[in-house]
Amino acid sequence: MKLPPSDWTKRRGLAALIAALDGKARFVGGAVRDSLRGAEVKDVDIATPLLPDDVMDRLRAASIKVIPTGIDHGTVTALLPDGPVEITTLRRDVSTDGRRATVAFSDDWREDAARRDFTINALFADPETLEIFDYFDGLEDLEQRRIRFIGSAAERIAEDHLRIMRYFRFLARFGLDELEAEAFQACANAAPRLGQLSRERVADELLKLLATDDPRFAVGKMLDAKIFDHIIAETDEQAGAMLDRLVNREQTHTAKPSAVRRFVALLPKDRDKQSAIAKSLKLSKKLQKAIIDRSPAQLDAGLQLDPALLQRADIIRALAYRTSVETARDVALLFADDAILSEMLAQLKDWTPPIFPMSGGDLIERGLKPGPIVARTLANIEQAWIDNGFPDEKWVTEFADGLDFNRGT
Repeated sequence: MKLPPSDWTKRRGLAALIAALDGKARFVGGAVRDSLRGAEVKDVDIATPLLPDDVMDRLRAASIKVIPTGIDHGTVTALLPDGPVEITTLRRDVSTDGRRATVAFSDDWREDAARRDFTINALFADPETLEIFDYFDGLEDLEQRRIRFIGSAAERIAEDHLRIMRYFRFLARFGLDELEAEAFQACANAAPRLGQLSRERVADELLKLLATDDPRFAVGKMLDAKIFDHIIAETDEQAGAMLDRLVNREQTHTAKPSAVRRFVALLPKDRDKQSAIAKSLKLSKKLQKAIIDRSPAQLDAGLQLDPALLQRADIIRALAYRTSVETARDVALLFADDAILSEMLAQLKDWTPPIFPMSGGDLIERGLKPGPIVARTLANIEQAWIDNGFPDEKWVTEFADGLDFNRGT
């Protein structure tokens, strides 16, 4: 079997790179897998029996820029005009503690394939003939949409505990609504080891899983196996049902998948708990804020908005103004009543939050004395403007002119 013709195999500079390696190279992993599925290929990885220093010398001699991105583990990166290409020397694991592995370089293609996680990720292809090399029936598994560890699931997980998360991510992305009992049990048994990994790595895999088209089956199985107990402090009591409802709504209203939106569906609705969980996973401050902004508790406590907006379609724009249209859309998809969801989303479609047409200087010109009273008065006028549906500048001017500044209001 051969790879189908694909644009990515003709990237600028790739032929020169292959020639520099003197034919001692094969495409491997995601590029091969995704080409066979007819999916877009983003990252290109190459495996070679050549040692890393030899690879770098050959590429430099061919005037190809190369950097030693992970040379201790045999990986260098060639910087080609159409994007980077990682080149890794064939290897085998000498020892591993589930987080880091000590490797030895090899010249055996099958030995290298055997140390990979899933059969569908251990497919090689010859860059010139496009012939596929499949040592563990990965082609059949790909066709059957079956996610299968190479060899013993327990042994593969013991080598790298993050493979628990990768298993469920690949199940959501490539699998059907079924899994192998051995793999599921191995993941459940090893779940406590997730606590030994950096929170950043675990969070990255979780968000990638939640960003897949439909993660419900995979997440449901993770909940069944109590894997989330070793990722976050707690989930919502109805996490599975919340996620199912959300994805149904996304599909009905053609909303693009959002990892953050779906993550919020899994979390307890208490604002402080959400904040603590986001911090424990060491998410960026931007992601932490995105999570909190989507909490119903934030509407009243943080944004001074009436939580009743979840039952009133006409004021969803108030939330969009205070946060963003994206945030408001997510809150509607997550928590709004079914009867008004369509109207809420319609209120946000093609709408850009306006700019409040008044400043503190405008109030001072009207006679308000400088000081804290200016900010308070401006906030009151802005809130009235929001409550009245963002009327034009004339309305704001007339409203302000009607205030008695001598009374400090």
